[in-house]
Amino acid sequence: MSKNKGLSVIDSPFLVPDDGSFRVKKARTAPPKDAGDDDVQKARLRESVEQLDDLQRILYAHDHHSVLLLFQAMDAAGKDSTIRAVLTGVNPAGCEVHAFKRPTPQELDHDFLWRSARLLPERGRIGVFNRSYYEEVLAVKVHPEYLDAQRLRPGKQPKKFWKARYESIRDHERHLAANGTVILKFWLNVSKEEQRQRFLARLNEPEKNWKFEAGDVAERGHWDAYMQAYEDALNETSREHAPWYAIPADSKPYMRAAVADIVVSTLQQLDLRYPVSGEAEKAQFAALRAQLEAE
Repeated sequence: MSKNKGLSVIDSPFLVPDDGSFRVKKARTAPPKDAGDDDVQKARLRESVEQLDDLQRILYAHDHHSVLLLFQAMDAAGKDSTIRAVLTGVNPAGCEVHAFKRPTPQELDHDFLWRSARLLPERGRIGVFNRSYYEEVLAVKVHPEYLDAQRLRPGKQPKKFWKARYESIRDHERHLAANGTVILKFWLNVSKEEQRQRFLARLNEPEKNWKFEAGDVAERGHWDAYMQAYEDALNETSREHAPWYAIPADSKPYMRAAVADIVVSTLQQLDLRYPVSGEAEKAQFAALRAQLEAE
């Protein structure tokens, strides 16, 4: 029986349904017109950060659930800054962030879920994946030549190959959820034009030059292929126990507030509470209190 039984997906306009009907072309990249200005969003974020700080402390003490926050996006969508903004008030002792880059030779010698599985959060902790195993059905699907390093080939039936990978991901996430991991997945949906502007800012502002990589521009040439890969992946793997949220990313303040709201609203559904001391412990505490007070 799932340890997360009773946990419901958040009623959000950005929730990716589990019926295969999600379409990238219909997904927002800009906030709704009635969303309010940046100051409104920053106030929303501050409130959520305060709530998340409280929830994280109880989560840690309760020690029944782990939380996995997973972020995927095109370059310059704002993954790093969103993670930093949302988790800014969380005790570092109860949170771990892992950024997945190019696989190492050791990682390539294992199955594609291995390198992330060994970094999953413990009970009581929040784990964050900045990119993840989903790269294996996103970047690798757009560039199937990457499979050469894994000594794999899609063969003459590539659809069957990718279908098997989606199935592996669904099984993996179902197993995690059944064992107490709360999974929230965020696709930060930035528009191609906004990405262009952010790339230009990285080139034009010296203090941002370090963020720029020439390969990022080359990947823009595969934009349509990436959008199709995202659409396929989200449709195949958004489930009640591991939902995807397609968050508009053209406005960073709005994006950060929207992510924080979903995280807080989800954790509030858990029956989180501080442990209650038994009678024997209470008696021991009373004796120790008396000893300390007598010094």
